[in-house]
Amino acid sequence: MVHVLTPGGNVGLAQAGLTGPVVVTLTWTPAPGVDADLSAFLTTGAGRVRSDDDFVFYNQPSGAGGAVRHLGKSARGGATVDQVRIDPAALPADVEKVVIGASLDGPGTFGGLSGLAVEVGAEGGAAAVRCELAAGPETALVFAEVYRRGTEWKVRAVGQGFTTGLAGMATDVGVSIDDEPAPAAPPAPPAPSTPPVSTEKRRLVDLEKRLATSAPRMLSLVKTAGVSLEKRGLGEHTARVALVLDISGSMAALYRAGAVQRLAERVLALGLRFDDDGVVDVFLFGKDVHRPEPGLRLEGHQQYIADLSRQYPLEYDTRYGAAMAAVRQAYFGDSRERVEPQPAQVPVYVMFLTDGAPSDKSVATRQIRSASYEPVFWQFMGIGPERQFSYLQRLDDLEGRYTDNADFFAVDQDDLMGRRPISDDALFDRLMTEYPDWLRRARAQGLLLR
Repeated sequence: MVHVLTPGGNVGLAQAGLTGPVVVTLTWTPAPGVDADLSAFLTTGAGRVRSDDDFVFYNQPSGAGGAVRHLGKSARGGATVDQVRIDPAALPADVEKVVIGASLDGPGTFGGLSGLAVEVGAEGGAAAVRCELAAGPETALVFAEVYRRGTEWKVRAVGQGFTTGLAGMATDVGVSIDDEPAPAAPPAPPAPSTPPVSTEKRRLVDLEKRLATSAPRMLSLVKTAGVSLEKRGLGEHTARVALVLDISGSMAALYRAGAVQRLAERVLALGLRFDDDGVVDVFLFGKDVHRPEPGLRLEGHQQYIADLSRQYPLEYDTRYGAAMAAVRQAYFGDSRERVEPQPAQVPVYVMFLTDGAPSDKSVATRQIRSASYEPVFWQFMGIGPERQFSYLQRLDDLEGRYTDNADFFAVDQDDLMGRRPISDDALFDRLMTEYPDWLRRARAQGLLLR
């Protein structure tokens, strides 16, 4: 069976029946005087190459000791195919992803080439995964990426374009591209003795000074979050942050043990880094949906969850879809089904905590699909054994979305409150696993205006 993906869709290699090395095939029908060349980039979890040696193309056809090999071009009927072989098991531990794209060899744009598609299959075998792509004025195009997710390798169809050719695609992942020398520029004025400090940087410095005297424990969390964000190029990133909490009856022990409070404090640290108003919007869901005001902020954060628990008794239902609709209504003024992009200046990062499956799965599925047309990223976190979150795993990999807008991982209560809990830096890294890539896709697909 061939898994047909839409741009942003993904599937596990094992799920597609691919358990060894894979061959990724890019196809297009060349136009007169216009063709393209494949490139592959081996990147770390921060989305950057380790060095220019991680750039694989026709002039440097091997990377990571042969784990990635450019196989070259050939003809298939009237189409051109360009291929790369990837052995995920042989990739170094610090390589999290192989990004595969192509840039034009000659004038024109990718919109002038027909039959744009990407296929993934076993060596010598038929395609197990396929995605057809559309293009316009782009002169470079990321077709797909093969990436590590925990112990699993997956493939995602991308379709992200660049109008600046190979240089734009390569520099996006940290490769240095040598261009033709530019004409000599007039002498620049002397640099100021002190470089200017951005408004966002100044805000973060002021925040840390304030926390040093008023909330030193929160200062430590904010700094730890900052390290994780800096690794991903998000040191001065701005976003709105929402915390969506399950208040179904089965969550009682987690609230009593302080596990929800511990997580809320870490989400607040992200909120303080991301959002200049320093407030995390909170949504509670069980049978109904509630939005406490003014939300989670520095003042009173140590008792925030205890205060919520007194004000909002636990309920006996778990309605993801209703909660997601409330979030979309709050940020985008509408929770109906959407089939056209709804761009905005600032993205929304949603931390969604639950301990079980929803009662309104069909509603939740429609909501996440509609939300893929909005600049909102959903980070789902399940507390409990991963096997009990099969629906969230399906939601994470849901096809038919405008872009992949969700991530999921599971922890157990001991990871949060046991003798050896997950470290803060490891937790922040998990919270940022897919968000940076979503940001790049959201900008490329017109969901974010800056």
